[in-house]
Amino acid sequence: MQTTFTITTQGQGLFEFTSDVRHWTEGTGQRDGLLTLFVRHTSASLLIQENADPEVQTDLRAFFHRLVPPTTDPSMSYLTHTYEGPDDMPAHIKAAMMPVSLSIPLCDGRLALGTWQGIYLFEHRTAPHRREVVAHLG
Repeated sequence: MQTTFTITTQGQGLFEFTSDVRHWTEGTGQRDGLLTLFVRHTSASLLIQENADPEVQTDLRAFFHRLVPPTTDPSMSYLTHTYEGPDDMPAHIKAAMMPVSLSIPLCDGRLALGTWQGIYLFEHRTAPHRREVVAHLG
């Protein structure tokens, strides 16, 4: 079974879509299997991350911004792919460092996520985007 989730972002940050995935998997009637999620973009990533304390998201975003700043930062002057804006090449670098696909077991009809785990799209661009995540349940 397959479906596509569309996540509308408001710029850089983590956007949780666990409830959408849970609703879809529970609606399939499948009891056991493996869910694969794949983001169809080169400037966004997928993460399983804590969903209880929003400071985790703030700190992750700040860490990756510090690790890979925009091309307007003098430390990034060596980059040549700059014509799509100062956030574009750093977004590609971040996506190369983080997962673009996830595998989550389905056990007894439920996602086998831990108590504080959520599924997130990590948007690396500053402008809003509509991102597609393909889901396959086998």
